[in-house]
This record gives sequence, C-alpha cells and structure tokens, in this order.
Amino acid sequence: MLHSFRSMFSKSAPRDLLDARRGYGGPALFSYGFRPFFLFGAIWAALSVPLWIYAYANGVGLIGGMPAQEWHVHEMLYGYLAAVIAGFLLTAVPNWTGRLPVLGGRLMFLFALWGFGRLAMLARGQIGPVAAAVIDCLFLVVLAAMMWREIIVGKNIKNVPVCVLATLLALSNIGFHSGALNYEVHEFSEHFAIGVIALMIALIGGRIVPSFTRNWLSQRKISPLPTQFGVIDKAALGVAVLALLCWTIDAGNHITGVLLLIAGGAHAIRLARWQGWKTGAEPLVLILHIGYAWLTVSFLLMSASAFAPAIVPPHAALHALTAGAMGTMTLAVMTRATLGHTGRKLTADAWTIAIYALVVSGALVRVMSSIFFVQFYVPALVLSAALWSGAFALFALRYGPMLSRPRL
Repeated sequence: MLHSFRSMFSKSAPRDLLDARRGYGGPALFSYGFRPFFLFGAIWAALSVPLWIYAYANGVGLIGGMPAQEWHVHEMLYGYLAAVIAGFLLTAVPNWTGRLPVLGGRLMFLFALWGFGRLAMLARGQIGPVAAAVIDCLFLVVLAAMMWREIIVGKNIKNVPVCVLATLLALSNIGFHSGALNYEVHEFSEHFAIGVIALMIALIGGRIVPSFTRNWLSQRKISPLPTQFGVIDKAALGVAVLALLCWTIDAGNHITGVLLLIAGGAHAIRLARWQGWKTGAEPLVLILHIGYAWLTVSFLLMSASAFAPAIVPPHAALHALTAGAMGTMTLAVMTRATLGHTGRKLTADAWTIAIYALVVSGALVRVMSSIFFVQFYVPALVLSAALWSGAFALFALRYGPMLSRPRL
C-alpha cells in the first residue's frame, strides 16, 4: 500500500497519470509540485526569519523598502506558507481529480512566479510598491486559477472549498499591498490571510490527521480507531469560520472572545476523538496531532487575549497560531509527503525528530516569552527564531537531497 496523500483523498491514481509522471524526463526537482515548493519554502523560512530578527535587534527600520515588521508578516504568509500550500495542492489535486499533474515547464513557470515575488519584495524600495505588488501577487492568483481549472474540469466538486480558500488567500495578498497606505485595510488583510490558513489547517488537517492515524493504528491492531467525520466535526468547522471572521473584523471584541473559546473547546473535542495519544511510538504520526493541538491552543489564547490583553498579549496568541500551528503542521506535512512520494519508509529518523523538536520548542519559547518572561523578551525572541528557523534549515539539509533527486 502506498502511503501518500493519494491514499488519503482518493482511489489509486489513474494509469495515464502515473505514466505521465514516469515519462517525464526533466529535472527531478520539477517532476512533482511538492518538490520545489517544499524545499525552497523551507529555505526561505530559514533565511527570512533571521533577517527580520537582525533588523529588529539592530533597529533597522526597513526591509525591501517597507517597515521590517510588515515585511516579516508578508513573507511568512505569502512567501513561506504560500509555497508550502502550493506544494501541497499541486500534489493533492491531481490525486483528487485523476488529472495529469502540473510538472516540467508549467511547474517551473509557477515556481518562477513565486521566486520573482520574493525578489520583488526585497527590491521593493528600488522598483516601487506598485511593481512589487503586481509581481508578488501573480503567484497566488495563477495558483488559484490552476486549482479552479483542475477541480472544475475534473468534476471534483467536493473539493471546491479548498479552491475558495486558495482564492481568498490570493485576494488577501492583493489587499495587503493595496492597504500599504491604510493601516486598517492592511491589518484586516493580514488577519484575513491568517484566518484563511487556519481554516485550511482545520479543513485539510481534519482529513489527514485521523486518516493517517487510522491507518497506523489499524496496521498494529490498536483500537478504538479515530472517530469518523460527523456532526461534531461539522460544528467545529462552522464555529471556527464564524470565530475567525469575527476575529478578523474585531479581535478584541468580547463576542469574538466567546466564539474563539467555543471554537477552542470544539476543536479540542475533535482532536481527542482522533486517539492521538496512542501514536507516541511513531513521531511522524504524533506530530500531526501536536500541530493540530497548537490550533486548539491558539483559539483559546486568542479568546483570552480578547478578554485580558494585558495578561495574554495579542501577539502571543497570534504566534501560537502562526509559529505553533502553522509552523508545526507544515513541517509535519512536508516530512511525511516527501518520504511517501520519494519511495521511502514512512517513519521518523533522528533528523526528523530533531526537526519536530526544534519547531515546537521555537514556538513555545515565542509564546511563553510574551506572557511570562517579558523582561527577557529580546533574548527569547532571538532564541525562538534560532530554534524555529533552525527546524526549516534542518529540513532543507535532510530532505533537500530527497526532493531534488528521482524517486527511489
């Protein structure tokens, strides 16, 4: 049995899809969507965070001609995270639809759009904000258009919500650039993008976490198995949509706080039904539960921040969601997908365990320092950045050769 996203979301891939992959004669790096985007998304995460920390610690006001803090936020959302999302969608959608994957020249073109976007954001001060915005926004717009085409032509209507979220992410990037001179529009776009990515974790994570867990437990004849998708899952997703929408509009509102509290409780129940505590023997499965647990914790901290921002600062809750949930879940998906799709055994080696330990500890230090160790905030910020970006650097070192070479 081939353990990959294919086995989680669809039946076995059609033979013409497999033949197209086997018949590809170009560089291995561009033979599958996850390869370039996982590798260079990780490299960008490993490089951009230290650059932002250097600017912050040394009082450098601008990066790429824009405030350093705004550049950092943008490159985390629309640089690193957008790359990982692209890698996932380009891998999953062909398996959902049975259509040929994006590879070769088309994949190179899409990857070039992402790369030019990163360069444009660094050279924004030289080329101007309008040119930088146009170049940067092209990637997500084209990606969303590709996904819509594949889903519609493949008549895979049940996965339209994923296309909707990809489109909303592209629109939020346009809003981010258009709000450069309007802080309220800028902040709304930032929160909107974070909310969209959080919903992606809730929606897609709600598929892969219990599915991979069920497979692993079934192979070892461990019961009970994760509960099937049902009313509780639908309710958890529904309240998450409402809570994140309210948070995007007014994060400090008490109604928002109540909705986030309910969302946190609902997703905690959802997570508990997936039997994650039984997977400790395989970190490759356990880390998926830890990543989803960060989502639950972030909802609860965001709720607490709405009621008591002096005790739980908004940025602490925000980093539980970004550095914690998004950072951990992306590495969990990237490591598993790379192993499965390059023909390797689905088990975590010492390198992979170290990657997980670094990203989780980096997020923990980032969140805890903002709540309990404010007097050591700058040293803790540097430490958390070193741990978190170190996880992605280690991923690039360990998994880079797998991603750039042909499948075993």
